Amino acid sequence: MSDLLERLRGRAWRMTSQRRVVAEVLDGDHTHLTADEVHARAVRLLPEISRATVYNALGELVSLGEVVEITTDGRAKRYDPNAHQPHQHLVCSGCGLIRDVHPRSSPLAGLPDEERFGFTVTGAEVTYRGLCPACAQSAQGGA
Repeated sequence: MSDLLERLRGRAWRMTSQRRVVAEVLDGDHTHLTADEVHARAVRLLPEISRATVYNALGELVSLGEVVEITTDGRAKRYDPNAHQPHQHLVCSGCGLIRDVHPRSSPLAGLPDEERFGFTVTGAEVTYRGLCPACAQSAQGGA
């Protein structure tokens, strides 16, 4: 569960009703929604919210470092509210769904010293790819 709303309150981010709705939509189970998906969900909570307002709020959240913008495989940008906890991503090659995962070991542990080429490595981004249950089921049904 994300703590986005609490982080924003702590930063004294001006919480208009539109911004609050965008933050509420993002705050949750880390499914990494696209801007259009955020807008569609926000409209259910606040019917008069515009697409431009959603895009502006997302841009502000990214600029603040409270949301991470993720782009994979040339697909639409997705927004990750889990900006302050180390994690990796699991991406569905079929539909593009992205989920947070928390492997037990550090990705740096698998990088031997001789493969670091003298770099002082400070971090790693790992993306696991596969098919989500729905896409795997569709693939089996079509095979």
